Amino acid sequence: QAAACQFGSDGAIAAVPPGRERAAAEALAALAHWAATEMDVPLRVGLVPVQALLDEGLEVLAALQDFGNGNAFGLFLGRGVAAADTWVKADPRWRLEPRPGPLAGLESVSCRWNPVDSGRGVVLCVIVDPLAGGDEGLEVLARVQADIERIVSTAAAAPLGMGERLAPRWPPSWRSLWLEARARPRGRRLACALSALGKSALLTLMLRAGWRMAGFDPERYRRGIAERSDFRKSAGGPRFVLDVTKEEASAIEAMLAAHAAAGRIRYGTARAGACTVTCLVGDLAADRHVHFVDGADLGFWRASVMLKRMAGAQ
Repeated sequence: QAAACQFGSDGAIAAVPPGRERAAAEALAALAHWAATEMDVPLRVGLVPVQALLDEGLEVLAALQDFGNGNAFGLFLGRGVAAADTWVKADPRWRLEPRPGPLAGLESVSCRWNPVDSGRGVVLCVIVDPLAGGDEGLEVLARVQADIERIVSTAAAAPLGMGERLAPRWPPSWRSLWLEARARPRGRRLACALSALGKSALLTLMLRAGWRMAGFDPERYRRGIAERSDFRKSAGGPRFVLDVTKEEASAIEAMLAAHAAAGRIRYGTARAGACTVTCLVGDLAADRHVHFVDGADLGFWRASVMLKRMAGAQ
Protein backbone atom coordinates (compact mmCIF):
# COMPACT_ATOMS: atom_id res chain seq x y z
CA GLN A 1 0.00 0.00 0.00
CA ALA A 2 1.52 3.31 -1.13
CA ALA A 3 1.73 6.48 0.92
CA ALA A 4 -0.25 9.43 -0.44
CA CYS A 5 2.08 12.43 -0.47
CA GLN A 6 1.60 16.01 -1.56
CA PHE A 7 3.58 19.23 -1.56
CA GLY A 8 1.46 22.02 -0.08
CA SER A 9 2.09 25.75 0.12
CA ASP A 10 4.56 26.12 2.97
CA GLY A 11 4.90 22.43 3.77
CA ALA A 12 3.74 18.96 2.78
CA ILE A 13 1.24 16.32 3.89
CA ALA A 14 1.24 12.54 3.62
CA ALA A 15 -1.10 9.71 4.59
CA VAL A 16 1.07 6.88 5.89
CA PRO A 17 -0.25 3.28 5.66
CA PRO A 18 -0.64 1.27 8.90
CA GLY A 19 2.59 -0.30 10.06
CA ARG A 20 4.77 2.41 8.52
CA GLU A 21 4.44 4.95 11.31
CA ARG A 22 7.85 4.29 12.86
CA ALA A 23 9.71 4.54 9.57
CA ALA A 24 7.84 7.74 8.72
CA ALA A 25 8.65 9.25 12.13
CA GLU A 26 12.36 8.46 11.76
CA ALA A 27 12.49 9.94 8.26
CA LEU A 28 10.68 13.11 9.31
CA ALA A 29 12.88 13.61 12.37
CA ALA A 30 16.02 13.16 10.24
CA LEU A 31 14.70 15.62 7.65
CA ALA A 32 14.04 18.24 10.32
CA HIS A 33 17.55 17.73 11.74
CA TRP A 34 19.15 18.04 8.29
CA ALA A 35 17.14 21.15 7.43
CA ALA A 36 18.15 22.86 10.68
CA THR A 37 21.82 21.90 10.73
CA GLU A 38 22.69 21.95 7.01
CA MET A 39 20.24 24.52 5.61
CA ASP A 40 19.52 26.68 8.67
CA VAL A 41 15.79 26.17 7.95
CA PRO A 42 13.68 25.16 10.98
CA LEU A 43 10.97 22.61 10.17
CA ARG A 44 8.04 21.52 12.32
CA VAL A 45 7.23 17.89 11.62
CA GLY A 46 4.79 15.51 13.25
CA LEU A 47 2.38 12.61 12.99
CA VAL A 48 -1.34 12.80 13.79
CA PRO A 49 -3.41 9.58 13.86
CA VAL A 50 -6.40 9.81 11.53
CA GLN A 51 -8.54 8.28 14.27
CA ALA A 52 -7.72 11.18 16.58
CA LEU A 53 -9.09 13.57 13.95
CA LEU A 54 -12.18 11.45 13.36
CA ASP A 55 -12.83 11.34 17.12
CA GLU A 56 -13.09 15.14 17.00
CA GLY A 57 -15.57 15.00 14.11
CA LEU A 58 -12.95 16.13 11.58
CA GLU A 59 -13.28 14.24 8.32
CA VAL A 60 -10.24 13.11 6.32
CA LEU A 61 -10.50 11.87 2.75
CA ALA A 62 -7.42 10.66 0.85
CA ALA A 63 -6.88 9.32 -2.65
CA LEU A 64 -4.08 8.71 -5.14
CA GLN A 65 -3.77 10.45 -8.49
CA ASP A 66 -2.08 7.53 -10.25
CA PHE A 67 0.03 8.07 -13.39
CA GLY A 68 1.11 4.43 -13.63
CA ASN A 69 4.45 2.76 -12.89
CA GLY A 70 4.06 3.66 -9.24
CA ASN A 71 4.01 7.39 -10.00
CA ALA A 72 1.31 9.08 -7.92
CA PHE A 73 0.38 12.17 -5.96
CA GLY A 74 -1.84 12.25 -2.91
CA LEU A 75 -5.15 14.10 -2.93
CA PHE A 76 -6.79 15.21 0.33
CA LEU A 77 -10.16 16.65 1.34
CA GLY A 78 -11.79 17.41 4.67
CA ARG A 79 -11.27 19.74 7.61
CA GLY A 80 -9.08 17.14 9.30
CA VAL A 81 -6.31 17.91 6.79
CA ALA A 82 -5.95 21.53 7.93
CA ALA A 83 -6.54 20.50 11.55
CA ALA A 84 -3.62 18.05 11.48
CA ASP A 85 -1.31 20.85 10.39
CA THR A 86 -2.61 23.10 13.17
CA TRP A 87 -2.26 20.37 15.80
CA VAL A 88 1.38 19.70 14.91
CA LYS A 89 2.19 23.39 15.21
CA ALA A 90 0.23 23.98 18.42
CA ASP A 91 0.52 20.78 20.47
CA PRO A 92 3.82 19.05 21.35
CA ARG A 93 1.95 15.72 21.63
CA TRP A 94 1.89 15.42 17.86
CA ARG A 95 5.28 16.95 17.12
CA LEU A 96 8.50 15.07 16.37
CA GLU A 97 11.83 16.37 17.62
CA PRO A 98 14.69 16.60 15.09
CA ARG A 99 17.14 13.71 15.30
CA PRO A 100 20.08 12.63 13.10
CA GLY A 101 19.32 9.78 10.74
CA PRO A 102 19.43 8.64 7.11
CA LEU A 103 17.72 10.92 4.57
CA ALA A 104 15.91 8.30 2.56
CA GLY A 105 14.91 9.50 -0.92
CA LEU A 106 16.24 13.04 -0.66
CA GLU A 107 18.99 12.23 -3.16
CA SER A 108 16.27 11.89 -5.83
CA VAL A 109 15.24 15.57 -5.57
CA SER A 110 16.64 18.03 -8.11
CA CYS A 111 15.90 21.41 -9.66
CA ARG A 112 17.80 21.74 -12.95
CA TRP A 113 15.21 23.37 -15.24
CA ASN A 114 14.84 27.03 -16.01
CA PRO A 115 11.73 28.78 -14.71
CA VAL A 116 8.95 28.48 -17.31
CA ASP A 117 7.52 31.84 -18.33
CA SER A 118 3.78 32.23 -18.59
CA GLY A 119 2.58 31.61 -22.13
CA ARG A 120 -0.72 33.46 -21.64
CA GLY A 121 0.14 36.34 -19.36
CA VAL A 122 0.02 35.32 -15.68
CA VAL A 123 0.89 32.31 -13.55
CA LEU A 124 -1.79 32.29 -10.84
CA CYS A 125 -1.44 30.25 -7.63
CA VAL A 126 -4.79 29.51 -5.97
CA ILE A 127 -5.58 28.00 -2.54
CA VAL A 128 -9.18 27.45 -1.43
CA ASP A 129 -10.49 26.01 1.86
CA PRO A 130 -14.20 25.60 2.69
CA LEU A 131 -15.52 27.04 5.95
CA ALA A 132 -18.11 24.29 6.39
CA GLY A 133 -17.27 20.64 6.92
CA GLY A 134 -18.83 17.42 5.69
CA ASP A 135 -21.12 17.29 2.67
CA GLU A 136 -21.78 21.04 2.82
CA GLY A 137 -18.07 21.80 2.49
CA LEU A 138 -17.66 19.36 -0.38
CA GLU A 139 -20.61 20.95 -2.18
CA VAL A 140 -19.01 24.39 -1.80
CA LEU A 141 -15.72 23.11 -3.22
CA ALA A 142 -17.53 21.50 -6.17
CA ARG A 143 -19.27 24.83 -6.85
CA VAL A 144 -15.99 26.78 -6.69
CA GLN A 145 -14.31 24.24 -8.96
CA ALA A 146 -17.14 24.56 -11.50
CA ASP A 147 -16.91 28.36 -11.35
CA ILE A 148 -13.17 28.23 -12.09
CA GLU A 149 -13.73 25.85 -15.00
CA ARG A 150 -16.33 28.25 -16.44
CA ILE A 151 -13.71 30.98 -16.46
CA VAL A 152 -10.89 28.84 -17.82
CA SER A 153 -10.36 25.13 -18.43
CA THR A 154 -7.74 24.14 -15.88
CA ALA A 155 -6.50 21.40 -18.22
CA ALA A 156 -5.85 24.02 -20.90
CA ALA A 157 -4.19 26.28 -18.32
CA ALA A 158 -1.42 23.77 -17.49
CA PRO A 159 1.62 25.97 -16.77
CA LEU A 160 4.07 23.57 -18.45
CA GLY A 161 1.90 23.01 -21.53
CA MET A 162 3.02 19.71 -23.04
CA GLY A 163 6.57 20.30 -21.84
CA GLU A 164 7.72 22.08 -24.97
CA ARG A 165 8.74 25.22 -23.03
CA LEU A 166 10.81 23.33 -20.48
CA ALA A 167 14.49 24.10 -21.01
CA PRO A 168 17.33 22.59 -18.97
CA ARG A 169 19.38 25.20 -17.17
CA TRP A 170 22.95 25.21 -18.42
CA PRO A 171 25.01 25.61 -16.54
CA PRO A 172 22.78 24.69 -13.57
CA SER A 173 22.70 27.28 -10.84
CA TRP A 174 25.49 26.64 -8.38
CA ARG A 175 22.98 27.11 -5.58
CA SER A 176 20.80 24.24 -6.86
CA LEU A 177 23.85 22.00 -7.30
CA TRP A 178 25.01 22.78 -3.77
CA LEU A 179 21.56 22.12 -2.33
CA GLU A 180 21.47 18.72 -4.02
CA ALA A 181 24.96 17.91 -2.78
CA ARG A 182 24.13 18.82 0.81
CA ALA A 183 21.61 15.98 0.94
CA ARG A 184 24.55 13.53 0.68
CA PRO A 185 27.15 12.53 3.24
CA ARG A 186 29.98 15.06 3.42
CA GLY A 187 32.46 12.79 1.66
CA ARG A 188 30.22 12.41 -1.41
CA ARG A 189 29.18 15.99 -1.96
CA LEU A 190 31.76 16.99 -4.56
CA ALA A 191 31.14 13.82 -6.56
CA CYS A 192 27.39 14.48 -6.41
CA ALA A 193 27.79 18.05 -7.70
CA LEU A 194 30.06 16.90 -10.55
CA SER A 195 27.65 14.10 -11.46
CA ALA A 196 24.70 16.51 -11.55
CA LEU A 197 26.69 18.92 -13.69
CA GLY A 198 27.54 16.16 -16.16
CA LYS A 199 23.98 14.83 -16.36
CA SER A 200 22.62 18.32 -16.94
CA ALA A 201 25.14 18.91 -19.74
CA LEU A 202 24.24 15.61 -21.39
CA LEU A 203 20.49 16.27 -21.22
CA THR A 204 20.96 19.76 -22.69
CA LEU A 205 23.06 18.38 -25.55
CA MET A 206 20.61 15.53 -26.28
CA LEU A 207 17.62 17.90 -26.41
CA ARG A 208 19.41 20.35 -28.68
CA ALA A 209 20.72 17.64 -30.99
CA GLY A 210 17.60 15.45 -30.93
CA TRP A 211 19.57 12.45 -29.70
CA ARG A 212 18.39 9.36 -27.85
CA MET A 213 20.64 7.14 -25.80
CA ALA A 214 20.26 3.61 -24.39
CA GLY A 215 16.48 3.74 -24.65
CA PHE A 216 16.24 7.20 -23.04
CA ASP A 217 14.23 9.69 -25.09
CA PRO A 218 14.73 13.21 -23.69
CA GLU A 219 11.68 14.58 -25.54
CA ARG A 220 9.49 11.87 -24.04
CA TYR A 221 10.92 12.68 -20.63
CA ARG A 222 10.15 16.38 -21.10
CA ARG A 223 6.55 15.56 -22.04
CA GLY A 224 6.36 13.25 -19.05
CA ILE A 225 7.38 16.09 -16.73
CA ALA A 226 4.37 18.11 -17.88
CA GLU A 227 2.02 15.11 -17.63
CA ARG A 228 3.20 14.25 -14.11
CA SER A 229 3.24 17.74 -12.65
CA ASP A 230 1.04 18.61 -9.68
CA PHE A 231 -0.42 21.89 -10.98
CA ARG A 232 -3.92 20.67 -9.99
CA LYS A 233 -4.23 19.11 -6.54
CA SER A 234 -6.22 19.09 -3.32
CA ALA A 235 -5.11 19.44 0.30
CA GLY A 236 -8.33 20.09 2.19
CA GLY A 237 -9.45 22.13 -0.81
CA PRO A 238 -8.23 22.94 -4.35
CA ARG A 239 -4.67 24.10 -4.98
CA PHE A 240 -3.86 25.26 -8.52
CA VAL A 241 -0.96 26.73 -10.46
CA LEU A 242 -2.56 28.02 -13.66
CA ASP A 243 -1.26 29.79 -16.75
CA VAL A 244 -4.03 32.30 -17.52
CA THR A 245 -4.64 35.67 -19.09
CA LYS A 246 -4.73 38.74 -16.87
CA GLU A 247 -8.48 38.96 -17.47
CA GLU A 248 -8.99 35.33 -16.42
CA ALA A 249 -6.85 35.87 -13.30
CA SER A 250 -8.95 38.89 -12.32
CA ALA A 251 -12.18 36.96 -12.95
CA ILE A 252 -11.01 34.06 -10.76
CA GLU A 253 -9.99 36.42 -7.97
CA ALA A 254 -13.32 38.27 -8.15
CA MET A 255 -15.26 34.99 -8.06
CA LEU A 256 -13.31 33.76 -5.02
CA ALA A 257 -13.81 37.09 -3.26
CA ALA A 258 -17.58 36.77 -3.80
CA HIS A 259 -17.63 33.27 -2.30
CA ALA A 260 -15.55 34.49 0.66
CA ALA A 261 -17.87 37.46 1.22
CA ALA A 262 -20.80 35.02 1.32
CA GLY A 263 -19.08 33.09 4.12
CA ARG A 264 -18.40 29.94 2.10
CA ILE A 265 -14.61 29.85 1.76
CA ARG A 266 -11.30 31.37 2.69
CA TYR A 267 -8.72 31.62 -0.05
CA GLY A 268 -5.34 32.93 -1.14
CA THR A 269 -3.95 33.86 -4.54
CA ALA A 270 -0.60 35.04 -5.84
CA ARG A 271 0.49 36.13 -9.30
CA ALA A 272 3.85 35.46 -10.94
CA GLY A 273 5.39 35.77 -14.36
CA ALA A 274 6.69 32.20 -14.41
CA CYS A 275 6.54 28.85 -12.63
CA THR A 276 9.31 26.71 -11.19
CA VAL A 277 9.71 22.94 -11.27
CA THR A 278 11.26 20.62 -8.69
CA CYS A 279 11.79 17.01 -9.76
CA LEU A 280 11.64 13.76 -7.81
CA VAL A 281 13.35 11.20 -10.05
CA GLY A 282 13.52 7.66 -8.75
CA ASP A 283 14.56 5.60 -11.77
CA LEU A 284 14.50 7.04 -15.29
CA ALA A 285 15.02 3.61 -16.85
CA ALA A 286 11.85 2.41 -15.10
CA ASP A 287 10.03 5.68 -15.93
CA ARG A 288 9.72 6.61 -12.24
CA HIS A 289 9.49 10.36 -11.81
CA VAL A 290 7.04 13.06 -10.62
CA HIS A 291 7.35 16.86 -10.55
CA PHE A 292 6.25 19.69 -8.27
CA VAL A 293 5.20 23.04 -9.72
CA ASP A 294 5.08 26.38 -7.92
CA GLY A 295 4.68 29.98 -8.95
CA ALA A 296 7.94 31.90 -9.18
CA ASP A 297 9.01 33.89 -6.11
CA LEU A 298 7.35 31.35 -3.76
CA GLY A 299 3.91 31.71 -5.28
CA PHE A 300 2.17 29.08 -3.15
CA TRP A 301 3.74 30.47 0.00
CA ARG A 302 2.52 33.97 -0.82
CA ALA A 303 -0.98 32.60 -1.49
CA SER A 304 -0.88 30.74 1.85
CA VAL A 305 0.03 33.96 3.68
CA MET A 306 -3.07 35.63 2.21
CA LEU A 307 -5.25 32.68 3.25
CA LYS A 308 -3.86 32.73 6.81
CA ARG A 309 -4.51 36.45 7.11
CA MET A 310 -8.08 35.85 6.00
CA ALA A 311 -8.44 33.05 8.55
CA GLY A 312 -7.13 35.34 11.30
CA ALA A 313 -9.67 37.99 10.39
CA GLN A 314 -12.65 35.60 10.52
